[in-house]
Amino acid sequence: MADGTTVVVRRAGQVAELMLDRPAARNALNTVMAEQIASACAELAEDPSVRAVVVASSSPKAFCVGADLKERSGFGDADLLRQRQVFRAAFGGVRALPMPVVAAVHGYALGGGFELALSCDLIVADETAVLGLPEVRVGLVPGGGGTQLLSRRVGLARASDLIFTGRQVRIDEAERLGLVDRRVPAGQALPGAHQLADEIAANSPVGVRNAKRALTYGADLPVAAGLEVEDSAWHATAFSGDRREGIAAFAERRAPRWPGH
Repeated sequence: MADGTTVVVRRAGQVAELMLDRPAARNALNTVMAEQIASACAELAEDPSVRAVVVASSSPKAFCVGADLKERSGFGDADLLRQRQVFRAAFGGVRALPMPVVAAVHGYALGGGFELALSCDLIVADETAVLGLPEVRVGLVPGGGGTQLLSRRVGLARASDLIFTGRQVRIDEAERLGLVDRRVPAGQALPGAHQLADEIAANSPVGVRNAKRALTYGADLPVAAGLEVEDSAWHATAFSGDRREGIAAFAERRAPRWPGH
């Protein structure tokens, strides 16, 4: 981009759209883009009016093809280490968003691109989607959360298959393996993701955020400890204005007007 902008944030009601906007490079993730993703996520995380986020792509051919290897070709070890911290902040920023995040995937989502989608809570993918973690083919290892997020999504053996081979997976197999959550026709990834985000945003923002917190922090705990996390989320929600409004709206047979606190 001429002005250096590679990430565009737009609002559609209570849903924010984080658009990867480096189409000429199929959204190859360079240092500037990673910095802008981290910055955008930090701002969104502090905005209580945002109830869901859609991560999407302006490229007609790809969600994101992974790290920009052309940029890295001129790196020394120190440059790579500096970029590493920037990349960790970008992926971590997506994962840390307190509201649900939906990836709208079409075309190629490879390496860091697939890891960016995995960093979201839900993945909507269309018929053109091609997913994979090919890092071992270029002498690397997934570094944007792929080894951890993929194994938690599909299990250790299936994640090992995909990561050790570095192979690409098209939509039929991706759906069968559970790599995506909703499959939509070609060209419908973005509207499909927005439809899902709108459905989420219609619910209590206090309830949804606390449910996400319970899911996130309880996922790897023993059941007894996870139930304590859930109990904490319940207490944080049950005495909120949202709970009072939800009960009142139900009794009065009207749509709730969530106060968000």
